[in-house]
Order: sequence, then C-alpha cells, then structure tokens
Amino acid sequence: MKQPGKSPSTAGLGGIIEAAVTESSDVLSTLGSTAAEGLSTEEALRRADQYGPNSVSSHKARLLLVLWHQLRSPLLALLLTAATASYFVGQRSDAVIIGAIVALSVGLGFVNEYRAEKAAESLHDQIRHRCTVVRDGRAASIDVTELVPGDIVRLQLGDIVPADVRLLEVSGLACDESILTGESLPVDKRVSAVPVGTALADLTGCALMGTVVNAGSGRAVVVTTGGRTEFGKIAAGLSGHQLETEFQRGLRRFSMLLVYVAGTLTTSIFVLNVVVHKPIMDALLFSLAIAVGITPQLLPAVVSSSLAAGSRRMSRRKVLVKRLVCIEDLGNVEVLFTDKTGTLTAGRVDYTRSVPTSLDDVGVLRWGLLCTECTVQDGQAVGGNPLDRALSVSTAATAEHAALTDYTQLGLLPFDHDRNMVSVLVRDGAGVLTLVTKGAPESVLDRCVNVSREARDAVAAEFAAGNRVIAVGTRKLSVAKDLVVADERDLNLIGYLIFLDPPKPDAADALRRLASIGITVKVITGDNPAVAIKVCHDLGIPDGAALTGVQLAGMDDDALAAAIPATTVFARVSPQDKARIVRVQRRSGAGVAFLGDGVNDALALHAADVGISVDSATDVAKDAADVILLEKNLDVLADGVAEGRRIFANTIKYVLMGTSSNFGNMFSAAGASVFLSFLPMLPSQILLNNLLYDTSQLAIPTDHVDEEQLRRPAHWDIGFIRRFMIFFGPLSSVFDFITFGVMLWVFNAGPGEFRSGWFVESLATQTLVIFVIRTRRVPFFRSHPSLPLVLAAFGVVAVGSILPATSLANTLGFSPLPLAFYAALAAMVLAYVALIEAGKRIFYRVDRTDIQRHGKSGRPFLRRRAAHFSHAAR
Repeated sequence: MKQPGKSPSTAGLGGIIEAAVTESSDVLSTLGSTAAEGLSTEEALRRADQYGPNSVSSHKARLLLVLWHQLRSPLLALLLTAATASYFVGQRSDAVIIGAIVALSVGLGFVNEYRAEKAAESLHDQIRHRCTVVRDGRAASIDVTELVPGDIVRLQLGDIVPADVRLLEVSGLACDESILTGESLPVDKRVSAVPVGTALADLTGCALMGTVVNAGSGRAVVVTTGGRTEFGKIAAGLSGHQLETEFQRGLRRFSMLLVYVAGTLTTSIFVLNVVVHKPIMDALLFSLAIAVGITPQLLPAVVSSSLAAGSRRMSRRKVLVKRLVCIEDLGNVEVLFTDKTGTLTAGRVDYTRSVPTSLDDVGVLRWGLLCTECTVQDGQAVGGNPLDRALSVSTAATAEHAALTDYTQLGLLPFDHDRNMVSVLVRDGAGVLTLVTKGAPESVLDRCVNVSREARDAVAAEFAAGNRVIAVGTRKLSVAKDLVVADERDLNLIGYLIFLDPPKPDAADALRRLASIGITVKVITGDNPAVAIKVCHDLGIPDGAALTGVQLAGMDDDALAAAIPATTVFARVSPQDKARIVRVQRRSGAGVAFLGDGVNDALALHAADVGISVDSATDVAKDAADVILLEKNLDVLADGVAEGRRIFANTIKYVLMGTSSNFGNMFSAAGASVFLSFLPMLPSQILLNNLLYDTSQLAIPTDHVDEEQLRRPAHWDIGFIRRFMIFFGPLSSVFDFITFGVMLWVFNAGPGEFRSGWFVESLATQTLVIFVIRTRRVPFFRSHPSLPLVLAAFGVVAVGSILPATSLANTLGFSPLPLAFYAALAAMVLAYVALIEAGKRIFYRVDRTDIQRHGKSGRPFLRRRAAHFSHAAR
C-alpha cells in the first residue's frame, strides 16, 4: 500500500472521505501506523514538524479590528466631517486642533482595548484540551494540538473528537455531530467502510473533529488534523459571533440613553445659536462638540482597561475567563448551582469495603473489577470514571489481580447517563459466560430478581451515612453475543461497593464566604439525595428540600419555579433536568451560575448566565463554560465574583461621573450660548476639556471599592443612571453659572479670558468630584481612593490650570488668567464638593425611599423631571 518516495503518513489518502470508504486495516497501512503500537515518538515529532499543530484557530488580538472599533462611532464621523469642512472654509487651526484631539482620544481607546485583547489571548493560551494517544505501544495523555496523522487515539464518553479519525474499534459508540451536520440525534458508529459517494453526514466509520462522544467508547487512527479537517475547513471561512452578555446589553441600553440626550441637546443648541445669528459653521461645530462632550468617549477604554486588569488579577487567583466581558456577569451572580464531587467534597474517591448480599463464590469486589471501562498501567488507572479508577488502584484490588487473569472480557456496554450503568460479558477459565452489570443502586436493583428488604435497607443506611454506593449484579449466559441494553435484566444482586468522598476541609468556610456576598448555593448531583443532603448538612448549608429527577418530571415550569427557592439539593437528575432547572431559575431575574465538569453538565453550562468549569473537566464542559477554574474550589470562585463586582463598581463610577458632569457642562454651555455674544467655549476647547477629564478617569480601574459594594450583586439600572444625571447635572451647572458671573462682572473678561476661566473651572470641578461620587461614605475619611486615581485627578487639574499661561494658550484660544481667579477657583471647588456631598446624601436617601414606595421608576416628581429622556431608557 505504501508508495515509494512519499511519506507513509500522506500516501494514498486524500482525506477523511477517502479514509471512510477504505477498510481500517488499509488506512493504518497507508498511514504507516499500527493499532497496537501506534507511532513511535520520533515519527510523531517528525510529523508534527511536517503538519504543524492540530489547531483550527485561537483568540488573537487583531490590530486593525481593534482600531475599527474605535473609529466606527457615528459622532466621531460627524465631528471629523465638520472639522474637514471647517478646514476648507478657512478655520484651519480649529480643524487641526480638533483632529489632533480626536486622534489622541482614539489612540487612548485603541491602546487600552488592544491590551485587553492581548490579555484575553493569553488566557485562551492557558486553556488546554487533552486526549489519550497510543505511542510506542503505551497509552499517554497529550495536548490535542500535538496529534499528528497516524496517531492512535481513544475516544470516551464526553470527549470532543480531537481530529478527523477512522474508527478501528467501537463499543456502543455514538457521536453528536450537530455542530457539522445539524442532525440533532446522536449517530451510531461502526468500523466497516462506507460505499463510495456517501455523504459527510453518513460517514459512520469515521468520527469528525469537533463532534462529541455521546455514548460508548472506541479506538481510532488520526487521518487529518488542524485546518485540513472538515471542521477546520468550515471554521476557516467563519468569524465567531459571541452571544451578547448581560453587561453588554446594559452598555448598549446606556449608549441609547446617551444618543437620545446628545441628539436632543445638539439639535436644540444648534437651533438656538442660529436663531441668535451665530455663524452657521460655528454653531455646527459647537453643537457637534457638545454632542461629543456629553458622551463618555473613553468608556470603552475604561471598560477594556478594567477588564484587562481584572483578568490578570483573576488569573493570579486561578480563575481564567474565556470572554473578558463575562467578568462583569460573574459579579452579578446571586444563585450558584454546583455539583458535589470535588467542589463540596474532596474529589478523592476512595474504595472502602464491599457489602455482599448473596453467597456468590467470586465476590462483589472481583465482579466489580471485571465490570470496568478503565485499564491499569504501572499502577495508574487510565480511562473509565473516578469510581472505576478508585476501585482499580485500591489496596483491596491488589489481591484480586492474579485471579482476574483467568477472565476474558468479550463484550462491553459502556456507561451512559440515561442508564447510569455499565455492563460487560466475561468468560472464566472454565468457559462460563457471565453478564456483569454495575451502576447506581436504583438502576441495578430495578433489574434484579432477588432484592430483599434487607438489601434495600442496607443501601439506604449507606446513603444516610454519606457514602457513595455502587450495586453489582450478574446473570449467566449460554452463548456469547454483542451486548444490548435489553440484556440488562433478570440480574442476581451480588452486593454493593462502598466508596467515601469526604467533605473538603475548607468547603464550609468557602460556603460561608459566598453567603456573606449574597450568593445562594444549591447542589445539583447525579448522586443519591440522602448522600447530598448529608454532605450539605455537614458543611453548614441551610437545610432545605430535595428534589429528584423523577419528581421534576411531574412538575411544569411554574411549579418548578415555585419549588426552587426552598430546595437545596437536586439529585439523580439528567442533563436535560439540569439545564431546565437553570433556565427556570433565570426567569426570576437573578444572575445564575452553574459549576460543572462533566459531559452531562454541558447543557446547563450553556443555559446559565455564567457557565463555570475546571481545568480538569471534560473537553465538552470546558468548551461550554465561560470561566475556567484552575482549582476546583469555591473559595477561588468567590475571589472571581468579588473581582467581577469590583470591576463593575468602578465602571459605574465612570458612568455616573461622565453622565452627570458632562450633562451639567453641556447644559451650561447651551444656556451661556443664548445670552453671550460669543461661544462660551470653542469646539476644540470642549474636546480638549473632555479628553483631559477622561484621561484622569483611566485610573478608575485601580480604585478601591467599598466593602458593602462587594457584598451584593450589582446590575445595570438605566433608570438610576438617568435619575443621577438629572439630579447632579443641574448642581454642576450652578457653579458654571457662578463662574460666568465672576468672569463677566468681577474680572470683566473678554471672550478669550472667559473661555479660559470656564475651561479651568469646569475641568477642576468635574475631575475632583470623583472623590465624592466614587463612594456613598464620607470621602477620604471612611473611604480611601487609590493613589493612581489621586495622582491622575490632581495632575490633570494642574495641567488644565496652567494651560492658559503656556505658549500653547494662543493656539488653543486661551488667555492668561489673573491670580485672583485661582483663589476664587479654590473656593468654588471646595464649595462645589461640599454641595455634591450634601446632595449625594439627599439623593440616595430620597431615591431609596422612592424605590421602596414606587419601584425603580422613582417618585412622580423625579419622573416628571426625567420625562424628556424616559423613552431612551425604555
């Protein structure tokens, strides 16, 4: 079969289609591999150099895409258009200044977003998928990117098929191929070749990259890898579209509010300036600058910077976030559904003893060791589930190993989550055939014919003690056959295998910490409800009801929604049940997280607001999750939640600052432009003011967050933002108008000096008020800002104050200010900060009372004041 002069890994095969119509033995020969030995390590390395890594795509930070995100603002386009028009009608200095400021603003946003994208790229590089491969005749676990054509791989329940492979052996293997074919039902697999011309969806002798092992197990040879696979060919022509998160929806609604406000103010100011006979070009530029000025231009940069810094801190705390925006949603979690094993318990399952219920000569342990999907190599168990592995490497199993050599496994019916059992057909040294079934006691006992009351009481006692129990049953067969589900009947109950998975020593403290930050923990498990309740009780989780999958089946969604708050444990549930519980809980409006690591958790991980898995999880669980924990520990998760809330709190600080102060300044500009004979501030000065202010706010992501803000989830509340803007905006305008009076009537200022005075006062008040707005406590005394924020705020104010006295003043349209103005400025800033502090106390007290009485829309008088903008929030 090998062709001279060609690599044995490529000769004769054009891809998976050709491999599907070729007998598996010929495929192996063509690929230069064998089912038993696989490739040698040296040959695998050579082929890795030839074919490159087995990967389709990865998260990459793309310079041009990030730049486009900064340039696609409609307001920015309008401003640049107006600046261009201004240039051609003779106002060239203003146009150049505006262009330079816009370029600097775009540059700041670009740098911060690109840093965030690079942070996301580094996180994706840390998330790994592994597979079991045979090389040099030995099974080993490797990263899937290291696979090469000719490798022999094992496929097990929950695996994502790592490449396009030709099947060599199957045992009840079925794959979910919906990602490629759209077929919702799993496809049964076999090893025989298919006829020439068979469609991709009917290649039953192959398994395709990206599909999921839904049932059974198998062994296969890798045919194509990376971009040469069918999945890779499709992925190469697609750009991933991620679903919008709750945080992104909040940002979008907030942006719509600003669009309406900016549109209303811009139109009104333009019309007013034209009515009072201002030059149309001046009025247009001024109006557009107002529109840009009211918009927190660097909000994307602040968000990106916060998320990038947060992702780095979370990574150090062993939390990897696959999508940075999910950090915010993690902070909004109020209900956590989690599995039990490895999260609440040690995850180190130990076999303790067997409990026989019959006089079988072989014994429960031996039958249990024979009925397994794992193998033991050099004292290590490979494959199978954790209970199988714990049993195989237990001390008690060592004494049975010699006796096991007399038995030959002739057939296997793999475990699946519908049956909760595994069965094997074995032949002993005397030729006697025995079907052995092992699994959840409820499932096995239902198929046994000799179950006594004492046997049922025995298993109930073990569950009540918090032990995990596996039942073993057998049946003699007269002839060898391929096993099917119908064969699991008329069993003789042999006894039980008892395992212990004790509670984690630190789990109780972690649960108390989650409760202290407002997160309710509920357990979803495939284990017996009595075991889960015992573990919950031992760890101090408040006692609650338990629901089983059978009970859930008899409840509609409304009944389930009513039952969830009083339920602590959901036991013996199916993958569909888990997803349904999560979806119903989300109807309450509370943020829902699901923590799971198995193939049966994938649906629920998709259904949750935040899907959380662990680095040791099955491939399909890690792919379905938004967040990966490098350590399966609720304390680590609590760190992630706190970080998410910290980032959200700092983002909202910027939003509240930007909307209230910008709204006040633009409101002042609109009023001043009516009664002044000149523009109160040039368009370039408005943009410079906004840029300097925003630059100081880039330090907000470093700010400290008050403890009470970390104790409860926070959500976007557009109504609250609107009320805050309408309440504090006019307070800001009060001091603007005082400044107008001081400049006109005290200093007899001309246009240049007037603009300089208002520029400095506006920048100082709106920048320094962050120290009041950032906390509901008394600033500096009971809530301390971060040092970078203090330095940035006072640094920007200093720069703005000295600009009118520099050589740039004439270019920027400024005039020097008298020293007496700075004394008046200091007094106004102190008075302004004191007024805002008093207003803050009134606002929060009134707003809290209004919400209690009237809901989130607030009291009637606040609603009337907000009526002009209310449609924007809705």
